Amino acid sequence: MSSQEITTLPAVVAEYIAAVNAFDTERIVATFTPDAYVNDNRREIWGVEAIRRFVAREIVGDHVTMEVREVIDHHGDIIVRARYDGDYDKSNLPDELVLSSYFAIRDGKIASLAVIFNEPSPY
Repeated sequence: MSSQEITTLPAVVAEYIAAVNAFDTERIVATFTPDAYVNDNRREIWGVEAIRRFVAREIVGDHVTMEVREVIDHHGDIIVRARYDGDYDKSNLPDELVLSSYFAIRDGKIASLAVIFNEPSPY
């Protein structure tokens, strides 16, 4: 089997989530490589300075929190399904928003992160 559910988060992912929940921009940014990218809501945010601006406005600024529901290791990449909450616009979103975050980790830092609102597959 190529994927397995795990109970212990890799240290950098645990730190990322703790920093998000603490609304700490610099701690969040410190988890990324200098050339990392984030794909959030179909927007690509490249490099640590752009990530800092995004985090300050849309994560820390909107008081986003993450409550981990499931963690999967897929060939070393980490998928975290978490309930998100915060002060962002919740129009047309479900009462309980669960997003999947796909982390690629290189040398102990986040090299890429894609956050996706998935729908159940019919397959």
